[in-house]
Amino acid sequence: MSIEVVVGRIGRAHGIRGDVAIHVTTDEPHRRFAKGVKLRCGDGTVLEVAAVRWHGGRLLLSFVGLSDRTVVEALTGQQLFVDVDEEEQPSGKDEFFDRQLIGLAVQDASGAVRGTISEVAHLPAQDLLLVDVDGQRRMVPFVAQLVPVVDIAGGFVRLADVQGLLEDI
Repeated sequence: MSIEVVVGRIGRAHGIRGDVAIHVTTDEPHRRFAKGVKLRCGDGTVLEVAAVRWHGGRLLLSFVGLSDRTVVEALTGQQLFVDVDEEEQPSGKDEFFDRQLIGLAVQDASGAVRGTISEVAHLPAQDLLLVDVDGQRRMVPFVAQLVPVVDIAGGFVRLADVQGLLEDI
């Protein structure tokens, strides 16, 4: 069985030939944005990747049949989806899909449940876990020093003993 997964969002047009910058939200852009891959927009439009390149740290794509800047500008802001097998696992050790993390309980170092992961934000410097704690959202850098235990089967992540990590600043 497959599930629909968000892999990115279309950013601004780049150049005059229909290239667009992509805000990547997948840890495996080489798999999700390869030439020939079909991506689905939030409005249902299907786009086939014609070319892929990196420029200045940004992923640029062009799509089959869309070779004009004006046409692709209308796609700005569209989320991009792919269908993946529900059983598919990330290619690297200690890597996780967002869908595996969202909904996990967040425990403090003593094992007490403090909140739930509601979202994973992929930023240039690092990934962040967005944790709902008592009706408020907290951001936790998703690095091994702060999140030493990720137990997908057990349904939780455990945070390191760092004072103030889930508290008001």
